[in-house]
Amino acid sequence: MKLRGTLGGMNLLLEPGDTAEGVAQALAPRAELLGANVTLEVQGDTDPGALEAALAAIRAAGGTPGRVRAPRVTVAGPASSEEGSARTVILPHGLRAGFRGDYRGSVVILGDVNPGAEVVAGGDVIVMGALRGVVHAGHGGNADAIVWARPIASAQIRIGDAVARAPEGSSLSTMKKLEGPGGAELARLQGGTIVIEAHR
Repeated sequence: MKLRGTLGGMNLLLEPGDTAEGVAQALAPRAELLGANVTLEVQGDTDPGALEAALAAIRAAGGTPGRVRAPRVTVAGPASSEEGSARTVILPHGLRAGFRGDYRGSVVILGDVNPGAEVVAGGDVIVMGALRGVVHAGHGGNADAIVWARPIASAQIRIGDAVARAPEGSSLSTMKKLEGPGGAELARLQGGTIVIEAHR
């Protein structure tokens, strides 16, 4: 992780080895520097928890998260779907009912996925807010894909070829949910079953 000043505010670079705990500890003594407009840069395969910790630290310091930039990563608008690309796509906003996005690679959503929204990705689906819409990670049979959100409260999620649905008016009872505190959750395939567990 690197934090440096720019003419427009601060620039925070998150690197592949950064963890949520490491970012939180590194930013705690620098809170006064985060009370401005902060541009986030994501380098390589950054831990989603590290991005979440950085956003939380900026907001706690009274700052404003600005743009999210990443090398070789496409930032897509609300109406576009990078169907011809297997690169990671960052959606810098939440998704409303009626949204449908199909992506060949992974997707990072910087907001909530509301009921009535649907996201299909060939890779991982990372939601920095609550997941209440329908998602399909690992479309095309990628059993190693994950779904990460805070929390996962969707009526249906798919990973690879596995489907988990919540019956009307119930919790996600067709998924095996491991006990743990509220907050961020990770869903993955384990023995052909979608398992959700608390994730820090």
